[in-house]
Amino acid sequence: MYKIGIVEKIHEKGIDLLKNNKNFDFEIIEDVSEINLIKQLPKFDGITLRVAKIGSNILSHCNNLKVISRHGVGYDNVDVNYLKKNNIKLLITATANAVSVAEHVMYMLLSLSKGITNYDSMVRSGNFRNDVKKLLTYEIFNKEILIMGFGRIGKILIKRCLGFDMNVNVYDPFVDKQTIESFGGKKVEDLNLAFKTADFLSIHMPLNDKTKNLINLDKLKSMKKNMIIINTARGGIINEKDLNQAINMNIIFGAGLDVFEKEPIDLNNPLIKNKRVLLSPHSATFTQECTIRMGIQTVQNLIDFFENKVQKKMIVNYD
Repeated sequence: MYKIGIVEKIHEKGIDLLKNNKNFDFEIIEDVSEINLIKQLPKFDGITLRVAKIGSNILSHCNNLKVISRHGVGYDNVDVNYLKKNNIKLLITATANAVSVAEHVMYMLLSLSKGITNYDSMVRSGNFRNDVKKLLTYEIFNKEILIMGFGRIGKILIKRCLGFDMNVNVYDPFVDKQTIESFGGKKVEDLNLAFKTADFLSIHMPLNDKTKNLINLDKLKSMKKNMIIINTARGGIINEKDLNQAINMNIIFGAGLDVFEKEPIDLNNPLIKNKRVLLSPHSATFTQECTIRMGIQTVQNLIDFFENKVQKKMIVNYD
């Protein structure tokens, strides 16, 4: 019998898969302090993982651990180098969250371009029409959006953008021109040039040494004044200080952020008070449907791993 640790709660429908499988025994770990994880995790053959951080200081105690199944697709909260060196597999919910994230991008894009939150505040405060003409709002029809990263989310997002008759450019060095064009987009090679022509930008790239602070003040200065940036990928890809400055100086129009350099975001972060920034608490996947899919897929990946039938797209390639 395999012992599984559920590190932080997941949807009951995922846990039910283990309850109904005689080959697995499981335990839910809610205390994710380093001390408790060092104490609890060594007994498990596999664990699920949400947002808790699992570094080498914890993993070095886990001699029985064979696999980690992420409740999501990002894995910057895991010491991947340690996993690679010790032949511990890392699995992700590769097909569970793309729709919810793509819809969240569209929600942020439309809310910002149409001034929805500002209009809502006007009505609720009794200022029904007095200042309405002072707000800048935009159509997204026939506008150019740049999608940075063309994985599962990017491929679903492009369909929604094309549904609004937008022109879609895609930057992804790892996806060929033919694939992008088959989805109705145009592949761009020069990212700096693409920044200059885009009206909107949606980020779907991992955070690493190459992408950290990729969007900084110099890049922002090259963009159109009506630019709206949406980031549902990882905090740190955009320099938050530079972003706030660029919006306040009318270098770009606004931004929608679901992810931040520090999470939870510091309440002193000036972005919180910026009225042309729309914020959400790293919650783009928190739809009822997505939560169920992720819970089920997280556990199913573990079961499939131990039954030697896990799908390749669920396995993180360390190379």
